[in-house]
Amino acid sequence: MKSEMTPEQSFFSVFCIEALADELETTGDKVYIMLTEKSDILDSYIVPCYDALHTQGKEYIVREFINIMKKQGVLK
Repeated sequence: MKSEMTPEQSFFSVFCIEALADELETTGDKVYIMLTEKSDILDSYIVPCYDALHTQGKEYIVREFINIMKKQGVLK
């Protein structure tokens, strides 16, 4: 059973999705699908690791998520 996101985790998740969308030159909707339907990165990494991740810069976060997405086969 998944726990609910706090408002802070929710805002951070949206920030991450939009930052990835900008970097990948796509829409937030498509990135959301990549992080939830094509993988479980949102629920297994972004939300649980919020405390550490939200202290990092945008460039680090985007690079980290792109690497994870490639390892999970979501991106080539």
